[in-house]
This record gives sequence, C-alpha cells and structure tokens, in this order.
Amino acid sequence: MIAIDLQISLSELEDFFNSKNWLEPQEKIENISNPGEGNMNVVLRIKTSERSLILKQSRPFVQKYQEIKAPLERIEVEHHFYKAIANKSAQEHFPEIYGYDPENYLLLMQDLGNCEDMSSFYNKGPFSDKTLNTLVDILNTIHNQKNLPNYPLNQELRTLNHQHIFVLPFMEDNGFDLDGIQKGLQDLSISYKTDNALKKEIEKLGQLYLSQGETLLHGDFYPGSWMQSEEKIYVIDPEFSFMGFKEFDLGVMIAHSIMGNMDLKVIGVVIDRYQSGAELSLVEQVAGVEIMRRLIGLAQLPLKRSLKEKDYLLRMAKKMILR
Repeated sequence: MIAIDLQISLSELEDFFNSKNWLEPQEKIENISNPGEGNMNVVLRIKTSERSLILKQSRPFVQKYQEIKAPLERIEVEHHFYKAIANKSAQEHFPEIYGYDPENYLLLMQDLGNCEDMSSFYNKGPFSDKTLNTLVDILNTIHNQKNLPNYPLNQELRTLNHQHIFVLPFMEDNGFDLDGIQKGLQDLSISYKTDNALKKEIEKLGQLYLSQGETLLHGDFYPGSWMQSEEKIYVIDPEFSFMGFKEFDLGVMIAHSIMGNMDLKVIGVVIDRYQSGAELSLVEQVAGVEIMRRLIGLAQLPLKRSLKEKDYLLRMAKKMILR
C-alpha cells in the first residue's frame, strides 16, 4: 500500500497517477496541499496543469484520533455511496468521482473549491428556511435510492461508531475528561450515566443501529459533512453509510439543528419536508441520543454553550429519548 501524504514528491505522485490513468495526456501535477483538517482520512488537494482534485486515503486508524483503530474498507463504502447516488438529480450536491483504487484505499474526486463546512452554524444562529429545505431535499434524494442489494454492510465501522454514540458517552468511567472541555460538565453528566431507564432505551436504539435496514443512509448527516460555497450546498464524507433505518439520518440532522438554535420547532419543519414518512418518536429518540453524546462524549463540537444551556439541552434530550 502506497502512503499518500504531503511528503510524497510531485514526480512520484505523477507517476502513480499515470499508472492509474488518472491524468489526461500532457497533464502535470504542480502542487500538493492540505485542504483542511480531516477527521477520518488523509485528504490532499492535488493541483494539476488542468484542474484541481481531492485525493482521499483511508488508514487503519482515525486520522484525527490515531489511537482509535478504524477499518480500511471505509473508503470502499464511500465509493459505493457515490456510485449509488450518481444520477442527475443528486449530482449537483455531491462531488464527482474520477478514480478509485481499492488496493491502496484511494478515492479521487472533484475539488469543490473554496467551500467551508457548515460548523459555524452552531454559533451563528439558525439556518435559513432555504438552507434547511435544501438539506432535507438532499436527504430525500439519498433515502430514495433503490435496488442496492449488494451495498456494503459497513459492520466494522458501524460497530466502532456504535460505541461512540450509544455506549461510551454513558459509561461512568469512560476516561473522557469532560471538565477539561468545560468545568462542571463532568458533574452534569453523572445523572445521565447512572440513569438505568435512560440507558436501557439507548441500548435498544443502539441495537437498531447495528441491524440491517432498507434505506440508504449517509450515516453522518451533520454540519461537518455539509459544505457551502456561496449559494451551493454539497454533502461529503459518507464513509459511515449503510443500509439502515431512515430515522437515524433524520434524528442526527435534527439534533444538530436543535443544538445550533435551541429550538424544537425544527423537528416539525424537517418532518413536514421529508417525503418518505418517518416514525416521529424514533426520530426524536435518535436526536436525543445524538445531542447527549455530542455534549458528554468524545466527539465534541465547536459549540459555544454555557453550562446552563448544556444542562437545558441534556434535560431536553432525555425527555426525547424516554417519551
């Protein structure tokens, strides 16, 4: 397996690209750079004499937290996802794929340009109605893809994600230094980590997450996977994708919208726009778990909330799970 990173020479990378027929005749690689911090994978921006490309490579660990092992095959799942939604109605919101090398766990795709993910939303106020409607429409497009009998199970990455969503945040002694994130957060978390009724419901949801479903899911549908360039919105990073229950993507999306604007009205807005119908109570339960795990788990957000506001969100989330 060839390691693709900023240390590779232009000539070495160009030779490799030519061996894969990834360059046009006379096209030369001119620059390699880092397009931004990647969470799961190594990501490079490749500038050629003709265009700009993004190259992703999965490694046997999470790029941001390299002590956490992760399956190499997640890049295959991402490739399958982009193939599944490769139609005219979907393409305007997803990068085009130019090459895939399963032996080296590489995916070559369109560079979306000077896009930024939408994580700034958490501290800037609610999305516009237009933006929210577009995001729900993109989810409609993903969930409406049919006839995918050979879609990867993605069981190994799903098992890893299951631990960080449904298990570790709710363990009393999980090693997370919550007071290092915000003083008082550790004490705030204790009542949820010791609530057996709450943990029993969360365990049920976790088992549903691990089971096989009939809907193509993005698997990580939140502002870190949403990119915006002027008026255009793109969705990237579907390595957590699998065939599951549609309420999971919906609940995750709603959870992040609630954390950003502290308003439950977004639930009705999203459900009304969603075309395929969903079980509202299940959507709310998933949203509740996602809110909790983002506040008291390892996968923290750039969310500037007071301890009082986090207390409010956690209490709200508990009601959503137990209702």
